[in-house]
Amino acid sequence: MRIETLAVHAGHAIDAATGAVATPIHLSTTFERDAEGGYPHGYVYGRSANPTRHALEEGLAALEGGEDAAAFGSGLAASSAVLQALAPGDHVIAPTDVYHGMTKLLREVFVRWGLDVSFVDMTKLDEIKQAVQPRTKLFWVETPSNPLLKITDIVRVAEVAHAAGAVCVCDNTWAPIVQRPFDLGADLVVHATTKYFGGHSDVTGGVVIARTKTDFFERVREIQTTGGAVPSPFDCWLILRGMRSLPWRIRAHSENAFKVATWLADHQRVEAVHYPGLDSHAGHEIAARQMSAFSGMLSFEVRGGREAALSVAAKTEIFIRATSLGGVESLIEHRASIKGEDPRTPQGLLRLSIGLEHPDDLIEDLAEALE
Repeated sequence: MRIETLAVHAGHAIDAATGAVATPIHLSTTFERDAEGGYPHGYVYGRSANPTRHALEEGLAALEGGEDAAAFGSGLAASSAVLQALAPGDHVIAPTDVYHGMTKLLREVFVRWGLDVSFVDMTKLDEIKQAVQPRTKLFWVETPSNPLLKITDIVRVAEVAHAAGAVCVCDNTWAPIVQRPFDLGADLVVHATTKYFGGHSDVTGGVVIARTKTDFFERVREIQTTGGAVPSPFDCWLILRGMRSLPWRIRAHSENAFKVATWLADHQRVEAVHYPGLDSHAGHEIAARQMSAFSGMLSFEVRGGREAALSVAAKTEIFIRATSLGGVESLIEHRASIKGEDPRTPQGLLRLSIGLEHPDDLIEDLAEALE
């Protein structure tokens, strides 16, 4: 099936009991045993498994092209489970330009827990190779990166990871559908399903998807069921519903973002535009090779630094000043204010999540704000 058809039908079945077309929301926390003490339907307790969550996991795995998936209550819960599947003393190679929540998770939680972490520029293969150690067990890839939209060559990083006997994990939150990490060599894919999969800014979730079932993924599954950072049945249902329109939404997000980025690139008050769909982007060639479209995220730098950027964000009327991405509404944020003191994030940088409004309206809104 083509991706649009798969998105509609993956993880979906007509309810045998009622004939309902929509997936039921199973709220039960516990399930009946048979007379012999077994569980004939395969469900024991809400933390370990739930029919609605099972449907979501089946759908997410199928849509990403993997064999199995484990759903979590947030994207960082999913990331945490991957890191917990390692052992103290193991070494992780992670990007310098990465979601700040991931940086905080690594530095403030897992380094204290016993992981050894090297942060490198994932666009530089030599730097990645130099960081490899005997106990390197995991390579973390985020492409396009947050917030500078740097592009990592997934094929090359996966090759280095596998040569070192390590697992290659790709956070594909910013580019679902339009980027296929498993086809490029990744072993695990992580999403914050809060974003494009949910698609409507009304549900929090995360997922770890395995290309093939391995002992490492089974460890992630064990952490999911034992640690209990699982999404509620209703949250699973919302994400499953959002997933069905994702191929069409991501296409529109990408088209809108390209038009906005192209317009911004010619504006006299804009110092730089970070969007891999532009020919001028340093990673455009790699992005064009490993992405079928360039998603709906971009950032740009306003001439004049912090105060100028904050002034622009304060003047928008369609763009909402809020932190997140992937919803139908367009968002704008001054990223340095969110991340705190970070010399890698320019003070004049504004991050945009381009929604599904008409692109001309978005451009007019930015034009007035930049005046």
